[in-house]
Amino acid sequence: MIISGGVRFTERGIKASIRAMQVQTQLVNMTNENITGFDKIGFQRKEPVVSSFTEFLGVDGLSQTVDDQVGRINLTEKPLDVAISTKGYFQIQTESGVKLTRDGRFKIDKDGNLLNIENNPVLSVAGTPIVLPVVPEKLTDIKIDSNGLVSVYNKITNKLEKADKLGVVDSNGRLVSSNSIKQGYLEYSNVSLANEFMSLMPTLKAFDANRQMFMIQNENLQKVINQLGQSS
Repeated sequence: MIISGGVRFTERGIKASIRAMQVQTQLVNMTNENITGFDKIGFQRKEPVVSSFTEFLGVDGLSQTVDDQVGRINLTEKPLDVAISTKGYFQIQTESGVKLTRDGRFKIDKDGNLLNIENNPVLSVAGTPIVLPVVPEKLTDIKIDSNGLVSVYNKITNKLEKADKLGVVDSNGRLVSSNSIKQGYLEYSNVSLANEFMSLMPTLKAFDANRQMFMIQNENLQKVINQLGQSS
């Protein structure tokens, strides 16, 4: 703080404390989002990225990236629950374009269209909606092999008829060729609650320290203003 016929703040004064608290609040929000997503199907942890200029830029110096490590894969025994045991994403056709997701909760409609939980078409390796050649009486008649090939048992021909292959891609939309599909399983988040709470503690302590600095600086500023008022 500099007194020269008036009062103004130095860059590393109150403004710096406020900016730091804003950054730490945003970091806490990112961690809370991960904790909230712990039990969500296909949720991927968000990793905060703090640039070297965040001290001066504030929240504008923050960004985040996605942790694409495989999460917890659990057995459900439901024929249209599908998990990817390696990195990659299912392709879903939505009104706003193709969406990538690791949520493999699928279903079929009366016409044999393979849909996700939000009733959007699931896409094949060719980028077209997957449609079963026949609508089975039982979901157990639908088979999905480790390569993502969807087939259905036709009781009329007594044969297993191929539909199409699930289009699994990387984060850039490039097809991933691997035998990583698991039918009857779902992937939960890759969030570790223990790690999230451990990373939260230093941020909360830093926020509290900056809050204390803000209060001290604000109190000192008020004293200076009062003194200037008394001397005028």
